[in-house]
Amino acid sequence: MIFLRTFSRIFLGLVFIFSGFVKGIDPLGTAYRIEDYFIAYGTEWALPFALFLSIFLCTLEFILGVTLVFNIKLKQISWILFLVMVFFIILTLYDAIYNPVPDCGCFGDAIKLSNWATFYKNVFLIIFVSIVFFNKKKIKSSLSGFYGFSIILIATILFSWFSVYSYNHLPSIDFRDWKLGKNMEPENNAVEKVYLAYKNKKTGKVKEYLSPDYPWNDSVWMSEWEFVDQRIDDSETVKHHELKIEDEFGEDYTDNFIKNPEFQFIIVAWNLDETNKKAFNKINEYYKNTENDGHTLVVLTSDLPEDIKRFAEDVGADYEFYNADDVVLKAMVRANPGLILMKNGVVLGKWHFNDFPEYIELKEKYFD
Repeated sequence: MIFLRTFSRIFLGLVFIFSGFVKGIDPLGTAYRIEDYFIAYGTEWALPFALFLSIFLCTLEFILGVTLVFNIKLKQISWILFLVMVFFIILTLYDAIYNPVPDCGCFGDAIKLSNWATFYKNVFLIIFVSIVFFNKKKIKSSLSGFYGFSIILIATILFSWFSVYSYNHLPSIDFRDWKLGKNMEPENNAVEKVYLAYKNKKTGKVKEYLSPDYPWNDSVWMSEWEFVDQRIDDSETVKHHELKIEDEFGEDYTDNFIKNPEFQFIIVAWNLDETNKKAFNKINEYYKNTENDGHTLVVLTSDLPEDIKRFAEDVGADYEFYNADDVVLKAMVRANPGLILMKNGVVLGKWHFNDFPEYIELKEKYFD
């Protein structure tokens, strides 16, 4: 039993430290998950508190892990641990049954779990939590008093600072698709299949053909059948992203920018009302230099055309704005605005607006 109690305590501690770390390294991403829950449960009034709760909950989870590993204040901590796990078992069971939020983000973007897998994970963990909880009087704390308090205080200060720093810059470890060095072009050159649907003018029967394998050169057949629809099957092409870049008329420009063989500056500003306007002074400088050097700079946002026009006039932007889904934009770079530098589909660099480099630095590092 001594071994089982010790193993359960350390195992849980490491799980909580890992879980708190992978979410705390990306507090904005965790805040997005919390916002999803607020919206799903009809508590939109709490949305402004999402970021604070993100940092607080990640820090709490990390500190619980530290206290378990170092065996500090276990009698008090075990109560918090047990109540937290009971709450999350109830919550994740509801999520698994009704699926109000598809991804709970319990391990951030590092490990993706379905809602049922998350529930089963919590059921598995509460076995070890119960061992610690019901044996808390038999486990003597290794550190108490000043030393135990000092470790908790230092860990809290350092982890909170770490999360705030990650928010004001970019996550030091990127678990998402748009990470440095990633080639965002499809993995293969599979040809898209075009299917054409024709309807018989007499019977109304609809039949689908794989283009060009249909009797288009049979005049009799063509007189009896009429074209009604077409669909494109690109399921054989492995895609690395869900980004779709469109202009105000709905024309798709995704490949123009993602597959650009030259250096491509992509500014992500998913919400222009909440973006940092001062950062656009630097973006305006980028645009002037990219124009001179023959590179391309575009801004991706989810705003409406009239809002884009008003914002562009406000910040003196002469470059093009394009539309994309806000969820995809938030996943690309954790900044509003953020900069992504690409060439031939490869992500060369990503920057938070607090860290926008001088153009000459980019030129020396990437262009020369």
